[in-house]
Amino acid sequence: MILQALKEYYDRKAADPESNIAPYGWEWKEIPFIVVLDHEGNLVQIEDTREGEGKKKRAKAFLVPQAVKKTSGIAANLLWDTAGYVFGIDTNDNKERAANQQKAFIERLEQELGELEIVCKVINFLKNITNERLEKEEHWQEILATNPNLSFRFVTDPFLVCRHPDVLIKIDSLLNNGVEEEKLGTCLITGEKAKIQTLHTAIKGVYGAQTSGANIVSFNLDAFCSFGKKQGLNAPVSTKAEFAYTTALNTLLGKDSKQRITIGDASTVFWSEKPSEFETDFSFFFKEPEKDDPDAGTQKVKELFASIKTGAYKEDKGDTRFYILGLAPNAARIAIRFWQVGTISEFASRIRQYFNDFTIIKPPNEPEYYSIWRILVNIATQDKSENIPPNLAGDFMRSILEGTPYPATLLLAALRRIRSDTQNRVKPVRAALIKAYLNRYYQFYPDINQKEVAKELDVTQPSVGYQLGRLFATLEKIQEEANPGINATIRERFYGAACTTPVTVFANLLRLKNHHLTKIENRGRVVKFEQLLGEIMSNFTDFPSNLDLHEQGRFAVGYYHQRQAFLLQKMAQVKNK
Repeated sequence: MILQALKEYYDRKAADPESNIAPYGWEWKEIPFIVVLDHEGNLVQIEDTREGEGKKKRAKAFLVPQAVKKTSGIAANLLWDTAGYVFGIDTNDNKERAANQQKAFIERLEQELGELEIVCKVINFLKNITNERLEKEEHWQEILATNPNLSFRFVTDPFLVCRHPDVLIKIDSLLNNGVEEEKLGTCLITGEKAKIQTLHTAIKGVYGAQTSGANIVSFNLDAFCSFGKKQGLNAPVSTKAEFAYTTALNTLLGKDSKQRITIGDASTVFWSEKPSEFETDFSFFFKEPEKDDPDAGTQKVKELFASIKTGAYKEDKGDTRFYILGLAPNAARIAIRFWQVGTISEFASRIRQYFNDFTIIKPPNEPEYYSIWRILVNIATQDKSENIPPNLAGDFMRSILEGTPYPATLLLAALRRIRSDTQNRVKPVRAALIKAYLNRYYQFYPDINQKEVAKELDVTQPSVGYQLGRLFATLEKIQEEANPGINATIRERFYGAACTTPVTVFANLLRLKNHHLTKIENRGRVVKFEQLLGEIMSNFTDFPSNLDLHEQGRFAVGYYHQRQAFLLQKMAQVKNK
């Protein structure tokens, strides 16, 4: 299903003359340096195609014949390759291998394109060029050091030699040559009888995978094979279908692709069966806002909520199928972290619900909507993205897209991070996450004794954990007003015990509170605090010996809501002055 959907996406893009996707047998490749020849085949210069400055320099991409599958052996590309193949540069302290690489490069030109006059000039150039001449080129030392990709063009042509009309005709005939009967098989993607691809093109751009690429379809050990079939013959895919799905996936994962996002360790790509605005905007719903346009994502989410009136998204048809594929590294292979298929209407509805779940009162400087990265990084150890548990991101994304309960590991990670983060404790994003988890959980597993967690302070919330969180926040506020400028409060020392084993700390904190109230000079303020304490404590009869995980979550939200209520009161007082 995945490969079939990718092939359909390729076919859709290939039919669009403005899509610029590579045709069969070709690929877009960044070529940093072009060897420019005159019409006699003499070197004019080595042209630098890179743009930008310093480490941000990036080479221009050209359409070139598809690369061969590189292994430990020697295999040359057609009319382009690394400097080691083009000029026989010794990059691994192995002069014999370097010479054989250039020999293979020239021999392939002679065997496949040797009848073309323009290619013969390139061949003669490669056979006769000297190191002394190459060393005169401005960029030669850099080429020796970095072994970049090289290709060729003639000085009067704006295109590479590989795109010359005569070369195009010849390559097309090579690609469409007849196939011997014994090499034919039934393609699992198309169902047609065609030549089967034994080695599939590497997929590049998956975060954490090998830079040279990795495979989704791969058989490289006898244990993976059966009935005497080797490599790709175990899962027969035709050469054209293989090219289509690998080209589509590499295009989606490309550096400039707007149809990819990284969620934890999962490189996620998405596409629709027809051109759609949902396909274009999907990444804005989940990724961190860009610094140069921080409001772009917020605007897309607002448009998503506005589309609820039609049941679809903007002008898109709601029944258009939409695909989401999450990929993760697995040594030389790629693991499928998640695969979701649905309609635009279904996904739009579930994503709206996700944003509704995470709605919570928050300070003015907080983002209006949280990206998945921001949520996950705030529950990772030390708030570092590299510490996000690998499977958690995929499980979280899957629950959003399927509309199912959020993973329990999400709540566990949030509570663990709150207990360890003595300085910040319950950040707005953590409170929003816990609220979202609890409300989604009880939507699927109703309990008449539980009330939905509100987005702001709810004095009628029956949860003991929630009311204890409010009580803890109030006791902390009393301590702060009694000791202006205090560096550390009860939050740093007692929060962990208060939210897990309340009975062990609250009696002591209430005694300490009496001492703090005597230090507050504003007696009206003292009366208000005592009234608030009475209102909160009227909601329970005793301090429980322990709180389960859900009550610990409500404790955190109650604490956060009460702190925000104090902040709003303060802001109102400042405004009225």
